[in-house]
Amino acid sequence: MNIAANIGPALTLDVADAESIAELRRHAEGCARCDLYRNATQLVFGEGPDKAEIALVGEQPGDREDITGRPFVGPAGHLLDHCLEEAGLDRQRCYVTNAVKHFKFTPRGKRRLHAKPNAGEIRRCAWWLGAELNLLQPKLVVALGATALYALLGPKVKLTPERGHILQPTNRPPVLVTIHPSYLLRIRDEAEQHRQRRQFVSDLHKAAAFQLR
Repeated sequence: MNIAANIGPALTLDVADAESIAELRRHAEGCARCDLYRNATQLVFGEGPDKAEIALVGEQPGDREDITGRPFVGPAGHLLDHCLEEAGLDRQRCYVTNAVKHFKFTPRGKRRLHAKPNAGEIRRCAWWLGAELNLLQPKLVVALGATALYALLGPKVKLTPERGHILQPTNRPPVLVTIHPSYLLRIRDEAEQHRQRRQFVSDLHKAAAFQLR
Protein backbone atom coordinates (compact mmCIF):
# COMPACT_ATOMS: atom_id res chain seq x y z
CA MET A 1 0.00 0.00 0.00
CA ASN A 2 1.48 3.33 -1.06
CA ILE A 3 1.02 6.63 0.76
CA ALA A 4 -0.86 9.20 -1.33
CA ALA A 5 0.57 12.65 -0.72
CA ASN A 6 -2.29 14.33 -2.56
CA ILE A 7 -5.99 14.20 -1.90
CA GLY A 8 -8.78 15.53 -4.08
CA PRO A 9 -11.81 17.75 -3.60
CA ALA A 10 -14.11 15.06 -2.20
CA LEU A 11 -11.67 14.55 0.68
CA THR A 12 -10.51 18.13 1.24
CA LEU A 13 -13.36 20.56 0.56
CA ASP A 14 -16.32 21.35 2.79
CA VAL A 15 -19.05 18.77 2.25
CA ALA A 16 -22.75 18.38 2.98
CA ASP A 17 -23.86 17.58 6.50
CA ALA A 18 -26.37 14.82 7.19
CA GLU A 19 -27.07 12.18 9.79
CA SER A 20 -27.59 9.35 7.30
CA ILE A 21 -27.26 8.44 3.63
CA ALA A 22 -31.06 8.62 3.30
CA GLU A 23 -31.08 12.19 4.64
CA LEU A 24 -28.16 13.12 2.39
CA ARG A 25 -29.99 11.74 -0.64
CA ARG A 26 -33.05 13.86 0.20
CA HIS A 27 -30.89 16.98 0.44
CA ALA A 28 -29.24 16.17 -2.90
CA GLU A 29 -32.52 15.81 -4.80
CA GLY A 30 -32.76 19.55 -5.39
CA CYS A 31 -29.07 20.06 -6.16
CA ALA A 32 -28.27 22.99 -8.44
CA ARG A 33 -24.62 23.40 -7.49
CA CYS A 34 -23.62 23.27 -11.16
CA ASP A 35 -25.59 23.56 -14.41
CA LEU A 36 -25.76 19.84 -15.19
CA TYR A 37 -29.13 19.51 -13.44
CA ARG A 38 -30.75 21.69 -16.11
CA ASN A 39 -30.65 19.05 -18.85
CA ALA A 40 -30.52 15.83 -16.85
CA THR A 41 -33.71 13.88 -16.20
CA GLN A 42 -32.91 13.49 -12.51
CA LEU A 43 -30.16 13.26 -9.96
CA VAL A 44 -28.63 9.78 -9.67
CA PHE A 45 -27.42 9.24 -6.13
CA GLY A 46 -25.40 6.35 -4.72
CA GLU A 47 -27.00 3.17 -3.47
CA GLY A 48 -26.04 0.30 -1.22
CA PRO A 49 -25.82 -0.59 2.46
CA ASP A 50 -25.27 2.28 4.88
CA LYS A 51 -22.48 0.25 6.50
CA ALA A 52 -20.87 -0.93 3.25
CA GLU A 53 -17.18 -1.72 3.68
CA ILE A 54 -16.40 -1.13 -0.02
CA ALA A 55 -17.40 2.02 -1.91
CA LEU A 56 -17.22 1.91 -5.71
CA VAL A 57 -16.94 5.38 -7.26
CA GLY A 58 -17.48 5.88 -11.00
CA GLU A 59 -17.57 8.97 -13.19
CA GLN A 60 -21.19 10.03 -13.77
CA PRO A 61 -24.56 8.53 -14.70
CA GLY A 62 -25.05 7.46 -18.30
CA ASP A 63 -28.20 7.55 -20.40
CA ARG A 64 -29.77 4.49 -18.76
CA GLU A 65 -28.88 5.66 -15.26
CA ASP A 66 -30.35 9.09 -15.96
CA ILE A 67 -33.65 7.49 -17.01
CA THR A 68 -33.91 5.01 -14.12
CA GLY A 69 -32.34 7.13 -11.38
CA ARG A 70 -29.97 4.33 -10.35
CA PRO A 71 -26.16 4.08 -10.72
CA PHE A 72 -24.45 1.50 -12.94
CA VAL A 73 -27.50 -0.11 -14.55
CA GLY A 74 -26.50 0.46 -18.19
CA PRO A 75 -24.03 -1.56 -20.31
CA ALA A 76 -21.02 -0.55 -18.20
CA GLY A 77 -22.95 -1.43 -15.05
CA HIS A 78 -23.84 -4.89 -16.34
CA LEU A 79 -20.19 -5.48 -17.23
CA LEU A 80 -19.15 -4.29 -13.79
CA ASP A 81 -21.58 -6.76 -12.21
CA HIS A 82 -20.03 -9.66 -14.13
CA CYS A 83 -16.49 -8.59 -13.26
CA LEU A 84 -17.37 -8.14 -9.58
CA GLU A 85 -18.82 -11.64 -9.56
CA GLU A 86 -15.67 -13.05 -11.17
CA ALA A 87 -13.58 -11.28 -8.56
CA GLY A 88 -15.66 -12.67 -5.71
CA LEU A 89 -16.98 -9.26 -4.73
CA ASP A 90 -20.67 -9.02 -3.81
CA ARG A 91 -22.17 -5.82 -5.28
CA GLN A 92 -25.06 -6.03 -2.82
CA ARG A 93 -22.56 -5.48 0.00
CA CYS A 94 -20.94 -2.51 -1.75
CA TYR A 95 -21.98 1.12 -1.97
CA VAL A 96 -22.01 2.21 -5.62
CA THR A 97 -21.92 5.89 -6.56
CA ASN A 98 -20.41 8.42 -8.96
CA ALA A 99 -18.18 11.46 -8.63
CA VAL A 100 -20.81 13.50 -10.52
CA LYS A 101 -24.51 12.90 -9.89
CA HIS A 102 -26.12 14.31 -13.07
CA PHE A 103 -25.75 13.03 -16.64
CA LYS A 104 -23.62 15.31 -18.83
CA PHE A 105 -24.23 14.75 -22.51
CA THR A 106 -24.17 16.21 -26.01
CA PRO A 107 -27.40 15.79 -28.04
CA ARG A 108 -26.89 14.03 -31.37
CA GLY A 109 -30.24 13.62 -33.09
CA LYS A 110 -32.31 11.38 -30.81
CA ARG A 111 -29.20 10.12 -29.03
CA ARG A 112 -27.46 11.62 -26.01
CA LEU A 113 -23.72 11.17 -26.21
CA HIS A 114 -21.62 11.04 -23.03
CA ALA A 115 -19.62 14.19 -22.30
CA LYS A 116 -16.81 14.16 -19.74
CA PRO A 117 -17.39 16.25 -16.59
CA ASN A 118 -14.96 19.13 -16.17
CA ALA A 119 -12.93 19.98 -13.08
CA GLY A 120 -15.43 22.58 -11.87
CA GLU A 121 -18.34 20.13 -12.06
CA ILE A 122 -16.33 17.48 -10.23
CA ARG A 123 -15.42 19.94 -7.50
CA ARG A 124 -19.02 21.11 -7.10
CA CYS A 125 -20.28 17.54 -6.79
CA ALA A 126 -17.55 16.66 -4.30
CA TRP A 127 -19.94 18.26 -1.80
CA TRP A 128 -22.04 15.07 -2.04
CA LEU A 129 -19.36 12.43 -2.66
CA GLY A 130 -17.30 13.58 0.30
CA ALA A 131 -20.38 13.46 2.52
CA GLU A 132 -21.24 9.95 1.31
CA LEU A 133 -17.77 8.73 2.26
CA ASN A 134 -17.85 10.52 5.61
CA LEU A 135 -21.07 8.73 6.49
CA LEU A 136 -20.02 5.34 5.16
CA GLN A 137 -16.49 5.24 6.58
CA PRO A 138 -15.65 2.35 4.21
CA LYS A 139 -12.64 0.09 4.56
CA LEU A 140 -11.74 0.77 0.93
CA VAL A 141 -12.79 3.12 -1.86
CA VAL A 142 -12.43 1.89 -5.46
CA ALA A 143 -11.76 4.68 -7.96
CA LEU A 144 -13.26 3.50 -11.26
CA GLY A 145 -11.57 5.67 -13.86
CA ALA A 146 -9.85 9.04 -14.09
CA THR A 147 -12.78 11.24 -13.02
CA ALA A 148 -13.29 9.31 -9.79
CA LEU A 149 -9.54 9.35 -9.18
CA TYR A 150 -9.44 13.13 -9.64
CA ALA A 151 -12.33 13.59 -7.20
CA LEU A 152 -10.64 11.41 -4.58
CA LEU A 153 -6.92 12.08 -4.96
CA GLY A 154 -6.60 15.20 -7.09
CA PRO A 155 -5.02 15.98 -10.46
CA LYS A 156 -1.45 14.85 -9.71
CA VAL A 157 -2.34 11.17 -9.25
CA LYS A 158 -2.58 9.53 -12.68
CA LEU A 159 -4.53 6.39 -13.49
CA THR A 160 -2.12 4.49 -15.73
CA PRO A 161 0.93 4.41 -13.43
CA GLU A 162 -1.19 3.82 -10.32
CA ARG A 163 -3.63 1.27 -11.75
CA GLY A 164 -3.94 -1.75 -9.48
CA HIS A 165 -2.29 0.07 -6.58
CA ILE A 166 -3.94 0.83 -3.26
CA LEU A 167 -3.07 4.35 -2.14
CA GLN A 168 -3.42 5.55 1.44
CA PRO A 169 -4.39 9.19 1.92
CA THR A 170 -3.61 10.53 5.39
CA ASN A 171 -6.54 9.99 7.78
CA ARG A 172 -8.77 8.78 4.94
CA PRO A 173 -9.81 5.34 3.68
CA PRO A 174 -7.42 3.67 1.22
CA VAL A 175 -8.17 4.07 -2.49
CA LEU A 176 -7.78 1.29 -5.05
CA VAL A 177 -7.09 2.71 -8.51
CA THR A 178 -8.52 0.99 -11.58
CA ILE A 179 -10.30 1.68 -14.87
CA HIS A 180 -13.95 2.45 -15.47
CA PRO A 181 -15.72 -0.57 -17.00
CA SER A 182 -16.90 1.58 -19.93
CA TYR A 183 -13.27 1.59 -21.10
CA LEU A 184 -13.55 -2.14 -21.77
CA LEU A 185 -16.62 -1.57 -23.94
CA ARG A 186 -14.69 0.84 -26.16
CA ILE A 187 -11.81 -1.56 -26.96
CA ARG A 188 -12.24 -2.95 -30.48
CA ASP A 189 -9.40 -5.49 -30.47
CA GLU A 190 -10.80 -8.68 -28.95
CA ALA A 191 -7.50 -9.94 -27.54
CA GLU A 192 -6.77 -6.58 -25.93
CA GLN A 193 -10.27 -6.41 -24.51
CA HIS A 194 -9.84 -9.84 -22.88
CA ARG A 195 -6.45 -8.83 -21.49
CA GLN A 196 -7.79 -5.60 -20.01
CA ARG A 197 -10.80 -7.39 -18.57
CA ARG A 198 -8.58 -9.94 -16.84
CA GLN A 199 -6.54 -7.12 -15.37
CA PHE A 200 -9.70 -5.33 -14.23
CA VAL A 201 -10.94 -8.47 -12.47
CA SER A 202 -7.49 -8.83 -10.90
CA ASP A 203 -7.76 -5.26 -9.59
CA LEU A 204 -11.19 -6.02 -8.13
CA HIS A 205 -9.79 -9.13 -6.42
CA LYS A 206 -7.82 -6.73 -4.21
CA ALA A 207 -11.07 -5.06 -3.15
CA ALA A 208 -12.59 -8.47 -2.43
CA ALA A 209 -9.73 -9.15 -0.03
CA PHE A 210 -10.74 -6.05 1.98
CA GLN A 211 -14.36 -7.23 2.11
CA LEU A 212 -13.26 -10.54 3.61
CA ARG A 213 -11.20 -8.96 6.40
